[in-house]
Amino acid sequence: MITQYKKQTLAVLATALLFASCVTKKYQQPGLAVQGKLYRDTTVTDSTTIAALPYSQLFSDTVLRSLINEGIKQNLDLKTAVQRINEAQATLGESNAAFFPSLSVAPQVTRVKQSRAALNFPAEFVGAFPLSTTTYQIGLNMSWEADIWGKLSSAKRAALASLLQSDAARRAVQTQLIANIANNYYNLLALDQQLRITEQTLKNRIADVETMKALKESAVVTGAAVVQSEANRYAAEVTIPDLKRSIRETENALSILLARSPGSINRSTLEAQMPYSDLKTGVPSQLLKNRPDVQQAEFAFRASFENTNLARTYFYPSLTLTAQGGVSSLHIKNLFDHSIFYNIVGGLTQPIFNKGQNKARLRIAKAQQEEAYYAFQQSLLTAGGEVSNALYAYQTAIEKQGSRVNQLKALQKSVEFTKELLRYSSATNYTDVLTSEQALLAAQLSSVNDKLQELQSIVNLYRALGGGWQ
Repeated sequence: MITQYKKQTLAVLATALLFASCVTKKYQQPGLAVQGKLYRDTTVTDSTTIAALPYSQLFSDTVLRSLINEGIKQNLDLKTAVQRINEAQATLGESNAAFFPSLSVAPQVTRVKQSRAALNFPAEFVGAFPLSTTTYQIGLNMSWEADIWGKLSSAKRAALASLLQSDAARRAVQTQLIANIANNYYNLLALDQQLRITEQTLKNRIADVETMKALKESAVVTGAAVVQSEANRYAAEVTIPDLKRSIRETENALSILLARSPGSINRSTLEAQMPYSDLKTGVPSQLLKNRPDVQQAEFAFRASFENTNLARTYFYPSLTLTAQGGVSSLHIKNLFDHSIFYNIVGGLTQPIFNKGQNKARLRIAKAQQEEAYYAFQQSLLTAGGEVSNALYAYQTAIEKQGSRVNQLKALQKSVEFTKELLRYSSATNYTDVLTSEQALLAAQLSSVNDKLQELQSIVNLYRALGGGWQ
C-alpha cells in the first residue's frame, strides 16, 4: 500500500514538473536587432581594445592618476551605487529564503471565564464545574510552498538579475567618473594655457601702445593708431577675468567629483601631456562584455523576462503545506507532561476569479519586458554611436593640429611684417597690425582647443568602449 502511494506521489510530481517546464521559459541573451555596423566607416576584425587597459596605463600624468584614485575612493555617486548593490543583495537573500519553510514559535496563555447563567446547569451541579479556566500553550507554526511552477525560481532569477544590474550600474558610474575627472582636468590645463597666452598677449599689446605713442611723436602714425592700439590692449585684457572664472568653476566641479570642498586643484601643464596613441577599438560585439551600461540594460531586460515568467505562474495552483504542533495544558507545571498536540495540512489553491489581477499582471509584465528590450537595443546603438563620434573627433583633432602649426607660423610672420611696414612704410596702417594680431591670438587659443579635443576624445573613446572598471 505504501509503495503504491509513493508511486502515485512520484507520478504527480513528475507531471507537475513537466507542466512547470511549459509555464516558464528559459532566458536567452538578445542580439542586436538593427541591421548594419555599430562602428561607422570601420572594418575592425582585431579584438584588441583599449577598454582592457587599466586607466593607470592610459594616462601618463601621475597627478591625474592620483586624482582618479581619490575620486574612486571618495566620490559620493559611486558610494551611493555601492549601497544600491547592498540593497539588491538583501533582496536576493530574501528570494533565496522563500525556498525554505517559515517557522515561528507562539507561546500563549488563555484565560476563559464563563457565565453561570449561560451554562444553565441544574442547581445540584452548580459549583461542580469551574467557571474559569487558564490554558498554557507553546506551539510551533510551519508553512512551506512547493515551487511546482517555478514561481520562486523565477523570483530568485529576477532578483539575481537586479543584483547584477546594480553592479553594472556601479561600474557604469565608475567609468563615467573617470571620464569626467580626466575631461575636467584636461579642460583645466587648457584654460591655464589660454590664460598664459592671453596674459602674454596683453604684455605685448601694452608694449605696442608705447610703441605707437613713440611713432606718433615721430609723425609715423596718427593719433588714431594710438587709440586703436589701446583698444586692442583692452580687448585682450577683458577676456582674462572670464578665463579666471572658468578656471575656478572647473576647479570647483573637479572638487565635487572628488567629494572635496571647493578649492584649488593641483595639476601639471598641457604641454606635459603625452596622449596615448594606440587607439584600438576591438570588434563591436565586445561592447556587450565591456560597456557596463549595456550590461545594465541587458540585466534589466533579464529581470523583466523573469518577472513575466513569474506572472504566468499565478494562473496555476499553488501547493502549500502547513503544520502546527506544540504542548498545551491547563496547568503550567504539567505543560510538558503528555500534552503534545499537532496538525498537518496540505492544500492546493487554484485561482478562478481574481478580479482580472492575474491577466493584468501578465500584460504589465510583458509590456515592461518589451520596454526593457527596446532600452537594451537603444543602449547598443548609443554605444556604437559614441565610439564612432569619439574616434572621429580624435582623427579630426590630429588633422587640425597639422594645419594649425602652419597657420600659426604664417600669422606670426604676418604680425612681424605688418609691424615692420608700419615703422618704415606708408603703404600700411595700424588696422593691418590689429587684424593680424587678433587673428594670431584666435589661432593660438584655437590651437589649445585642438590639443584639448585630442586629449578628451581619447578619454571619451576609452569610456565609450567600456574602459575604466577593470
